[in-house]
Amino acid sequence: MDGIQIALLGAALAVGLAGIGSAIGVGIVGQSAAGLVTEDPDKFGQTLLLQALPGTQGIYGLLTGFIIMQRVGIIGGELLPLSVANGYAFLMASVPIAIVGLLSAVYQGRVSAAAVGLVAKRPEELGKGIVYAVMVETYAVLALLASIMLLFGIPV
Repeated sequence: MDGIQIALLGAALAVGLAGIGSAIGVGIVGQSAAGLVTEDPDKFGQTLLLQALPGTQGIYGLLTGFIIMQRVGIIGGELLPLSVANGYAFLMASVPIAIVGLLSAVYQGRVSAAAVGLVAKRPEELGKGIVYAVMVETYAVLALLASIMLLFGIPV
């Protein structure tokens, strides 16, 4: 593999793994939310908000993938003649958001599903359920920042 292929593997992992995590997390919450909404359709808006939360990690992975593609010239420019070492640098820069995005989205989905249970019994406590879920999000944001800082630190 050459440098471009290795860099694109990094982009694919960031997008793919974070996206898989988001799909799983959103699905977990959706199952809980659908159960509640069958009993109380008025809670759709509250549960939809909780369901959206684990989807952000997929967005972070997509952003990281776009940055890699832009930096190597796939988007908006000419392909750079990347060395294998540079390719591996891009690949490694994608690892924080790829792994943390995958795992945090799944766990955020679990926390958000529990928050759906909280809303079922005490709808006025939605804010507390959101805070619990957002605490998990913190680590995805930190991983995104680490990936971005690493990506812009790679000399090309």
